[in-house]
Amino acid sequence: MYKIIDGRKRAEELKKRLLTLVIELKKNTGTIPGLAALRIGDNPSSQLYVKTKGLQAKALGYHFEEHVFPNTASLQDIEYRINELNQAENIHGIILQLPTPDHLDRFHLLSCIDPLKDVDGLHPLNSGKLFQGIKGGFVPCTPLGCLDLIQTVNPSLSGLRVGIIGTSILVGRPMALLLLQQGCTVSIANSKTKDLASFCEAADILIVAIGKPRFIQGDWIKKGATVIDVGINRLANGDLVGDVDFDQALLKAGAITPVPGGVGPMTVVSLLRNTLESAYMHADQPFSL
Repeated sequence: MYKIIDGRKRAEELKKRLLTLVIELKKNTGTIPGLAALRIGDNPSSQLYVKTKGLQAKALGYHFEEHVFPNTASLQDIEYRINELNQAENIHGIILQLPTPDHLDRFHLLSCIDPLKDVDGLHPLNSGKLFQGIKGGFVPCTPLGCLDLIQTVNPSLSGLRVGIIGTSILVGRPMALLLLQQGCTVSIANSKTKDLASFCEAADILIVAIGKPRFIQGDWIKKGATVIDVGINRLANGDLVGDVDFDQALLKAGAITPVPGGVGPMTVVSLLRNTLESAYMHADQPFSL
């Protein structure tokens, strides 16, 4: 028997807890959590992602700002705005919506964000804390959401074999570090890894984030494995599918995330969680979800 891991349901559970914490913070300190998003250009996907984040933030009582720049914006213009937001007392979280235009150095811009407001967890200082297992830094939102979903199925992860397909700084690499801290044995691959089927078959937990629709075949999956499909791909007919062949994977997986409705909602709620934690920290209040 397989289990569908319902990311929407879990995200709603967490948002109820976040709302309670928002109300407590405002009552005790007068602080309203503030989130600012910087978006460069007119990429439709980026517009949708920022809109979704803003709507959900406002629904929980956050202050939300979107700062939009043209595709031709200079590095100096965006850096200036980031510095303003770093100093803004009503802003506790700053995100740079990726991707950025090719002429801009995204790593430089990410490093300009105050690490204490880097709620996407992409500043080199926060990445370094994650690498060294030091507490107090922000963890990238998608891996944080994935870990939560995995733990709803596998509360104890120590000793489990994890296979991660995808090596990005947004998902693959931080996901590996998080699971190493849980005592897992972690292996990382990509779409060009030789004998990828055998790689998948060895994993008790398989996490896929490569951006290739239905690339991972169902019969590659270990029987009873937990499958986290991070991919979201739009087909020619308009359908959204993941990186895993979902229908085939159901025949072998013990638990699996759907696309849509799996990892996506958890990424947004993890961003809201990090922002609220930052607001609590700036108000010198203890935070516990």
